[in-house]
Amino acid sequence: MVVVAQLVERWLVVPDVAGSSPVIHPSETSYAKPLEASDTPWTTTVWNDPVNLMSYVTHVFRTYFGYAKPEAERLMMLVHTEGRAVVATGPREEMERHTEAMHEYGLWATVVKS
Repeated sequence: MVVVAQLVERWLVVPDVAGSSPVIHPSETSYAKPLEASDTPWTTTVWNDPVNLMSYVTHVFRTYFGYAKPEAERLMMLVHTEGRAVVATGPREEMERHTEAMHEYGLWATVVKS
């Protein structure tokens, strides 16, 4: 097992076999960079639906996201008038959790890459 670990650490170049390319260490590529807080292009979008009352949508935004009443009402009005509102932005996994929570509240929501 130690030998395998040493081989992986050295990032041995694998010869070209049947059109495959050699193994390249990620740091040797020009596109390899650490993710930063600004590299989180995912959003949770809540969509308008014909079922939920505006007061209920405001309640969900206040309860789940902790928005103040004016912000929750502003987001609810975006959903109502424009058909959708971005209610959260961040890493994909977090946005998936928010979307799932919105579904549990009975709202239509999706994860969108912005």
